[in-house]
Amino acid sequence: MADGLISTRALIEAMLREDATIDAGELYAVAEALGMGDQQVRLAIKRLVTEGRFTVDGRGRGAVLTATDATRAGIEPDRAHVRLMYAQDRGEAPWDGVWHLAGFAVPEAQREARGALRDAIVALGGAPVQGGLYASAHAWEDSLRVTARTTGADAYLTTLSCTDLDVGGARGAAAAARLWPLDELADGHRRLADLATRALDRTAEAEHAERLALTVALVAEFTRAHEPDPLLPPQLLPPDWIGVHARALAARAWSALAEREAASPLRLLRWFDAPLQPH
Repeated sequence: MADGLISTRALIEAMLREDATIDAGELYAVAEALGMGDQQVRLAIKRLVTEGRFTVDGRGRGAVLTATDATRAGIEPDRAHVRLMYAQDRGEAPWDGVWHLAGFAVPEAQREARGALRDAIVALGGAPVQGGLYASAHAWEDSLRVTARTTGADAYLTTLSCTDLDVGGARGAAAAARLWPLDELADGHRRLADLATRALDRTAEAEHAERLALTVALVAEFTRAHEPDPLLPPQLLPPDWIGVHARALAARAWSALAEREAASPLRLLRWFDAPLQPH
């Protein structure tokens, strides 16, 4: 349903209900709809219990899994990130024209700190301009300083901002096209749009387990499309950017699935309600 994208562990976490429990019977039914076998699910549950992420009461399809406190806190979506992308699509988050740059040169002796800082930059959508220098269209200084401070690399981080970024003679949208792999990002959004379209086509006639499987697959594909996406402002993107279309289709699909499953206590069906709403 999502090209093998969904791991068994991700499926189990996605099946969490409002009371932090999982109905094993429902879990196995959704896993089957996604093409996963019972043994695959049982082994994943066993690993999660061993890791202390869930407890289990009962056996087989009659069991109830309960998430530990650490598990509950770690699987919520980044609502601020989702809110920003839809606000930009609605024209409610205009870009101020400021580029944010970060550079670092952490000694080899502190390579773990260097790796943590690089990972933070990439996670925030930073693109390499040249050796040790990264760019973003969004303010990221506070987040980077926290990472640098907690890893002991604060003395090696440099941040600056400007309104005129010239990348080999390219500015504005042309510069963004050189810094970020827009073709690859567009491919990810096309996959999301295709899946959302299929979900919309199937939702009305699908049974309960299939609708939940569609929801899990849609969120997984949405995550895959947006994890590498720097959420560039519209001014820095090609006209008719596919990401806007894909997100609109995803929002429609979520709404349709949530409406059909209004009685379901699955948290996944309501994770994106608030971020999708205008403010």
